[in-house]
Amino acid sequence: MVIGGGIVGLAVAREILLRKPGAAVCALEKEDGPGRHQSTHNSGVLHCGLYYKPGSLKARLAVGGIRLMTRFCAEQGIAHEICGKVVVAADENEVVRLRDLQERGIQNGLEGLEWLDAERLREIEPHAAGVAALRVPQEGIVDYGGVCEALVREIERLGGTFQKNARVFAIQDNLGGWVLETTAGEFEGDYLVNCAGLFSDRIAKLAGAPSDIRIVPFRGEYFQLAAGARHLVRHLIYPVPDPAFPFLGVHFTRLIHGGIEAGPNAVLALAREGYRKTDIHPLEAAETLAFPGLWNFLRRYPLMVWDEGKRSLSKKLFAESLQKLVPEIREEHLAPGGAGVRAQAMTRDGQLVQDFCLLQKPRALHVVNAPSPAATASLAIAEEIVGRIGLRGL
Repeated sequence: MVIGGGIVGLAVAREILLRKPGAAVCALEKEDGPGRHQSTHNSGVLHCGLYYKPGSLKARLAVGGIRLMTRFCAEQGIAHEICGKVVVAADENEVVRLRDLQERGIQNGLEGLEWLDAERLREIEPHAAGVAALRVPQEGIVDYGGVCEALVREIERLGGTFQKNARVFAIQDNLGGWVLETTAGEFEGDYLVNCAGLFSDRIAKLAGAPSDIRIVPFRGEYFQLAAGARHLVRHLIYPVPDPAFPFLGVHFTRLIHGGIEAGPNAVLALAREGYRKTDIHPLEAAETLAFPGLWNFLRRYPLMVWDEGKRSLSKKLFAESLQKLVPEIREEHLAPGGAGVRAQAMTRDGQLVQDFCLLQKPRALHVVNAPSPAATASLAIAEEIVGRIGLRGL
């Protein structure tokens, strides 16, 4: 049984069926279709592994995952494009960090990284401002919704089942098997893979595998560039990440079906699926606010939290942040965009869990932290999970 019909859960179900033809595999999804949350509420970027610590799961699975994902998209006729991106150093203080980022990319096996001086940057992105930049040619964009739909078709073609409208509310370990009570009825299985994303910690607890980490939801809000400003961005334009802060910072992203997106910021959500500022789930908000890790996090990053909160409430401040990358951006260029909620695992001492976290228990494996680049790496994550389980365990 796979709990979660997002891109990772679907990829796991497909991988099991590929390795063990004829296996009885069911992916349970609480929504009325696949990939309704993190899988499609994101910027649609194919991440190639630039940022992640060498040797980490994120680094290894992003580098391998983007190759698997682009091949899958080509085979399935899913819209995608390897358009490349530039990471821009706004001033000399960021150049050293950009050099470190280049070295990290090389260690992670990225190919074709190109150091750009200011003149060369302007040739590639004429409206971007910076003293230097790193061009990452392997980065791309994709239709993740299309990927999810294709994975469902693959699961069903291979003899598996995708069960929608099946929210899991109770799990019993019954004489070596699992009994899952859901809104679509009762389901039984020998092995459980928890890919529940924003609710992965709750599912782990229901299955008798609680951990010290908690999912703390952070909403990322986007603007779209008005048609008259889209010429200001050709590819993907990112800032140099500040190691003093845990999030990447606002950036510009081309969308696979047209348009340019700017964002996201990162603000605490008061509902695990709180895509709007007004979305408040009292029980979930209370649960988050009672978690000691959140308050330790707020003490560790007070300036960042304050700045992100202000930017969430002010289009003017959002535009000023974007002007660091593209000075010609104006407030009037920004139209309301979408939002996503990042299922970020946090420890009780307020540290964000930086790597993917796969918690293996008897007859169960729980994916308790899989934020970006999990969508890109989903097929590689699935290979990793099934490899850890082993065919005898299924």
